Amino acid sequence: MKITRYPPGPAGLPFVGHLFSYQRDPISFLIKAVRNYGDIVHFRLGPRNFFLLNHPDHIEEVLVTHNRNFEKKGQTPPARQVMGTGLLYSRGDFHLRQRRLIQPAFHRQRILAYADVMTNYGMETQERWQEGTNLDILEEMTHLTLRIVGKTLFDRDLESETGEISETFNLFIKWGLTPGPLYRLLERLPLPSVHHRQKALNQVNTFVHKMINERRTSGVDAGDVLSMLLRAQDVEGDGSGMTDRQIRDEIMTLFVTGHETTALALTWTWYLLSQHPDVEAKLHAEIDTVLADRPPTAGDVEQLPYTRMVFMEAMRLYPPTWRICRRVLRDYEIENYLLPADSVILICPYVTHHDSRYFPDPFKFDPERWIPKAEVRLPRCAYFPFGAGPRQCIGESFAWMEGILLIATLAQRWRMRLVPNHPVRIMLSVTLRPKCGMRMILERRKPSLDLKLTDFKSNIASVP
Repeated sequence: MKITRYPPGPAGLPFVGHLFSYQRDPISFLIKAVRNYGDIVHFRLGPRNFFLLNHPDHIEEVLVTHNRNFEKKGQTPPARQVMGTGLLYSRGDFHLRQRRLIQPAFHRQRILAYADVMTNYGMETQERWQEGTNLDILEEMTHLTLRIVGKTLFDRDLESETGEISETFNLFIKWGLTPGPLYRLLERLPLPSVHHRQKALNQVNTFVHKMINERRTSGVDAGDVLSMLLRAQDVEGDGSGMTDRQIRDEIMTLFVTGHETTALALTWTWYLLSQHPDVEAKLHAEIDTVLADRPPTAGDVEQLPYTRMVFMEAMRLYPPTWRICRRVLRDYEIENYLLPADSVILICPYVTHHDSRYFPDPFKFDPERWIPKAEVRLPRCAYFPFGAGPRQCIGESFAWMEGILLIATLAQRWRMRLVPNHPVRIMLSVTLRPKCGMRMILERRKPSLDLKLTDFKSNIASVP
């Protein structure tokens, strides 16, 4: 079979390629590219060649089976300053070593021990809310997940500090949208915003290093992630542990990724429920039937299948991580095309999750498409909100349990209604965020114990 240099793709402008149209609306650009040119599309952003892969088999090749032929594309300067060489951005053998050291913190039994933290903070949130309050649910979910990650990472209740910490991370998200060359230029200028950013970074570093030093000095095992990282030894390697700098980078990586993605997934979930009262009613019926009037526990997660399906469908429609980039290390053949070394492969969960070949009526919010065993019928990488392969999110199990428990805890007492005429638009940074926040009005509800899910559960049981 003849090997063609490049797959088909849209014609670009001289020098800049498709940079302007991509930056203007990346999602629309990528969806249109797949629709017009198929599952392998070539385009240029400036002088660099990009290849969009959309078929699950190709995605699996890159992320799983042949992952060593590709490396994670380098982080932006703001991300490098915040997370350093943490798990999200480390590469090669160092990444594998760090993952081995961190993995015990996310074993099943350890995660189950975090369930009470999740539920307790969820209960505090829903008890604090008041009828008719107009609030930004993104801010609320960020506040809540920050407290949970603070308690599970280093046994610290961040209630009095979440506002300041959220503001700091929002600042870095804003700077993260700045192109690398421009960022490096601005960083050298005596601008107030540069000073503000550096001050914020210093405060975060001081906070984390204080936690590390106090725990090293005391030697106390608080049952949190920090305690495990301090004791971790690479028994499969040279037997060494992590330096304070490595622990700082891993803590910061887990801190950032461990709260923002879950907060976003929950925010989009509440938005979708507010727009689909029929789905919301089924969710409430399941919660009321399973829990009655008590808080959920880790043991209830498996008893809340519809709640899980709602969360799954929200992350299909609005995957918090909307794109994955890999640099090609050596020339790589795929189908009848050659992807040259140093080009970039772009994988877009948002585009793949909206492919009608795998998800009929793909823009419809339909949790029942996830009835048990339906997921196994999909190609392996048709649905991958947490990535795949050796770089798959290490905290995936944590996120699933946290999402299900918080949905059950909050929906047990409250429903949320989108403020009339509130604009719901996507902002694409590292994550997929609501550009204008998500302002919603709280409505108190009481458990309706006369509601049953008999018919729905019988449908689940009948699936072969």
